[in-house]
Amino acid sequence: MKPKKAAKEAQVKPAAPESRLAMVRRARRTNRELAEVYPYAHPELDFRNPFELLVATVLSAQTTDLRVNQTTPALFAKYPTPEDMAAAVPEEMEELVRPTGFFRAKTRSLIGLSTALRDHFGGEVPGRLDDLVTLPGVGRKTANVVLGNAFGVPGLTVDTHFGRLVRRWRWTEQEDPEKVEAEIAEIFPRSEWTMLSHRVIFHGRRVCHSRKPACGACPIAHLCPSYGEGETDPEKARKLLKYEMGGYPGQRLNPPAGYPGTPAPARAE
Repeated sequence: MKPKKAAKEAQVKPAAPESRLAMVRRARRTNRELAEVYPYAHPELDFRNPFELLVATVLSAQTTDLRVNQTTPALFAKYPTPEDMAAAVPEEMEELVRPTGFFRAKTRSLIGLSTALRDHFGGEVPGRLDDLVTLPGVGRKTANVVLGNAFGVPGLTVDTHFGRLVRRWRWTEQEDPEKVEAEIAEIFPRSEWTMLSHRVIFHGRRVCHSRKPACGACPIAHLCPSYGEGETDPEKARKLLKYEMGGYPGQRLNPPAGYPGTPAPARAE
């Protein structure tokens, strides 16, 4: 064989770019397999009604759901309704929400949204996105959390975990949450949006971490175009697993029926 011919035959052709159709099929298969891994996926904030979920979601910014769940029992005991919260003394509420961080800004938002609920919505949390986003401190992400989990209205929750994973999986290249939401909404049926959000966020918290994803212990590694960004050794990867997959409590003090883990501690250690 001539050298030039041998060199030509030895060249490896670059993989063809994934088509839109192939990506959509892979994305939908990923969702189906995540449903098998996390059949118990759920919102990880404790709540008993739409108002409590709204407040807890606002408090969850820049902190963990566990920290919020450890904070809200005392908060809701003192301010159980929008009317109660609207009449709160800011300094007193600040002390209650201080553990969640940014407590002054969060207190302003909570008193503001409670006042709006009292004055414009009869003390009830509205079940429409256009109404929810008019409330102080409430954006599309918070509104979709409330709609999907308190009213049964499908919505995509584009938090940091969701955005990170859908980009790793190359479902989108967008960085802006609203653009991410729009592109992912085109891939999946509307009926899947809420549960898809829970599954992706569950996976991001437990396996596909920001700095060091547990690739070697990932149940959907065969579908991931970014496999290898994290630890690929199975034993080392298993040590990176969090929450019930790593044998530890999850985020909720009062997890729903069917959750395989144990309740989180009522107070931070």
